[in-house]
Amino acid sequence: MFDQLMNHGISHELLDTVERLTKEHYRQCMEQRFKDMVKSKGLEAVQSEIDDLDWESTFFLRHLPTSNLSQIPDLDQNYRDVMKEFAGEIEKLAEQLLDLLCENLGLEKGYLKNAFYGSKGPTFGTKVSNYPPCPKPELIKGLRAHTDAGGLILLFQDDKVSGLQLLKDGEWIDVPPMRHSIVINLGDQLEVITNGKYKSVMHRVIAQSDGNRMSIASFYNPGSDAVIFPAPALLEEAAANEGQSESRAIVYPKFVFEDYMKLYAGLKFQAKEPRFEAMKAMETTVNVGPIAIV
Repeated sequence: MFDQLMNHGISHELLDTVERLTKEHYRQCMEQRFKDMVKSKGLEAVQSEIDDLDWESTFFLRHLPTSNLSQIPDLDQNYRDVMKEFAGEIEKLAEQLLDLLCENLGLEKGYLKNAFYGSKGPTFGTKVSNYPPCPKPELIKGLRAHTDAGGLILLFQDDKVSGLQLLKDGEWIDVPPMRHSIVINLGDQLEVITNGKYKSVMHRVIAQSDGNRMSIASFYNPGSDAVIFPAPALLEEAAANEGQSESRAIVYPKFVFEDYMKLYAGLKFQAKEPRFEAMKAMETTVNVGPIAIV
């Protein structure tokens, strides 16, 4: 599932400030470092496709369960304050969207949020990326094709420089920049919990020969020790629709989110199905009680 939200409730003024400060921070603190990296690896002169490197400059902000905002070097206080406000708005939007998904799926309100909870609540963080002009965009991807490992992804992207694409029916489709929109994407965990009713989507970023593309992707994910498994109500529904027992209707594995992330780290740019099969082969013995709705 990929979608673009316009009426998301986050002020345009805040989004404009986030964009301005992010671009200023890149120019002042990251642009020269990226150029130095490109030069050191000889990437300006590559003659064949690069399949083990992404043409991006990034840093990562962690918000939950604990924040690392104060520990990120080179961020001035104004930028820290704005990103804290932005993260708070995105977190609220993520939780609203999870409840809308519950409604669409016929699950009790709060089910998905609580499925993500773990012992310390969800994990939530933001990847701040810039995709600078690339001299060989036909040979180097901005970001290689992948599905996201986690739960709900909310993307605030550049409204002038394109590059994001998703795979639909075997073809790559552009996700056009829309000013002040938030792009919504679902990760592998929601595919498992919804028993495949919602699927994570393969996507990539194409590097551009001119223009610097800003991308601010916030990931609302399960807690590291959350146990992920298909919602029983959706398994019952699938079994009823297919005329078979609930046990035979189960397609997706049960696992601890942290274990999936360890596997994903080495297989991010490969198909998701073998990851699911690998987790099924090492099926966790954790006992799962009903999801508590609070």
